[in-house]
Amino acid sequence: MLNHTQQRCMQLKPENMKLKTLIITICLFASFTATSQDKPNVVIVFMDNFGWGEPGFNGGGITRGAETPQMDKLADEGFRLTNFNVEVQCTPSRSALLTGRYAIRSGNGTVPLGEGTYGLVQWEITMAEMLSKNGYATGMFGKWHLGRTDGRFPTDQGFDEWYGVPNSTDESTYSSLEGFDQSGLNESHVMSATKGSTPEKIRPYRLDYRPLIDRDLTDKAMDFMERSVDDKKPFFLYLPYTATHFPTMAHPDFKGKSGNGEWADLLMQIDSYLGELQNKIKELGIEENTIFVFTADNGPEALNYGSTSITVEGAYQGSAGPWRGTLFTGFEGALRVPFVIKWPKNIPEGTSSDEIAHAMDLFPTIAAITKSEVPQDRVIDGIDMSDFFLGKSEKSGRDGFIVYMGNDIFGVKWRNWKLHFEEQEAWNTIKHTYTMPRVYNLYDDPQERNNVLFPHTWVPKAALKQLEEHIISLKQNPPVPTGQIDPYEPK
Repeated sequence: MLNHTQQRCMQLKPENMKLKTLIITICLFASFTATSQDKPNVVIVFMDNFGWGEPGFNGGGITRGAETPQMDKLADEGFRLTNFNVEVQCTPSRSALLTGRYAIRSGNGTVPLGEGTYGLVQWEITMAEMLSKNGYATGMFGKWHLGRTDGRFPTDQGFDEWYGVPNSTDESTYSSLEGFDQSGLNESHVMSATKGSTPEKIRPYRLDYRPLIDRDLTDKAMDFMERSVDDKKPFFLYLPYTATHFPTMAHPDFKGKSGNGEWADLLMQIDSYLGELQNKIKELGIEENTIFVFTADNGPEALNYGSTSITVEGAYQGSAGPWRGTLFTGFEGALRVPFVIKWPKNIPEGTSSDEIAHAMDLFPTIAAITKSEVPQDRVIDGIDMSDFFLGKSEKSGRDGFIVYMGNDIFGVKWRNWKLHFEEQEAWNTIKHTYTMPRVYNLYDDPQERNNVLFPHTWVPKAALKQLEEHIISLKQNPPVPTGQIDPYEPK
């Protein structure tokens, strides 16, 4: 199959045979240089509220109403992690991914509820800034949720261009709800920006556009990849989709297609878009030089716990597979999300591991693979896992991490054990605080219900060392205050 560069060359039809031969030679050389660049492209597809148990490769797919052949093919061609973890809310998870640091450090430990300033201060260095400094074109298409005021948009944090929404998709329902018009609040908008420019409001983010936006994000992402290849620049594509966040609304092309309801329709849509992205990368002739990551920001979408949910549009219970909990809890269902990374001829295909990894590990790992510079003037909590991903080591290098729910430490994960100091069943339930930690063995008890503190009192002694080190680190390196105004410099 001709790649993108070769296809463009074949469109040139000079009458002079010598000239034609020269053009073909130049084009083939240009194609070679485009596909053999030293720096691999990086694509991160980041789903929203997409549980561990949704893809077929994790036991979902057809059991959720729709097969996921593209997701499953990606897993067959890449490296699947069954123990990849994130923060349990949208904003902190995105902060951890892009900065390589616990979200508490950046002042983004919880989703914003008010209308004040929030998000990443200019002092923070994102993955986009790191890669941009290393010569990458950087594009983001989708949900940001790390700032909505001047100086806090994606193009202020290393991205060359952005199209998407600054906040969360539930805001698309506001204009349909009684009383909002009289609230005095500003309506959410779909926005677009390039680096150095003021973001432009493209259209209100309402229910009429909610089912259409991910189609546009996919198209813009593919266009960005094509332009980057034409410019012969390595690229970083960050594609944080709005699916499957409430309200659950499939594109008209997929509505009713599964025959098994709107959630299954949306699952078909996600799978189809993923296939389009993979096909575009092959068409451009860059598959062997592109790192492709498919994962999510936190555990599954959740209805009101224990009650009937009546909403302006459909709301559905997502699947965390065998794990307990949904988003906004400290349980495995909130922490573990689907994860596949693919890089042909570099990352062993069709492999899997249950080693612990965290979203913040992608920052130093991608830095190592792309030979980019990790900032040395701040704490980076992520671990370089490049040897693990490249098949050079069976161990990830991570034994555990601190489990935050918002700004509260809910527990500690260590190997196959969990310690819980606080628990809540769902995002809107009562929080329980314990005088002694509850201890769970995840191999025996994936639902985290059987407290085995006794006789396993040795587990806290082994697991709490990382918490002690973390607390000391926070005292030595105080977090950025939530709502901090720029300019900011640590004291």
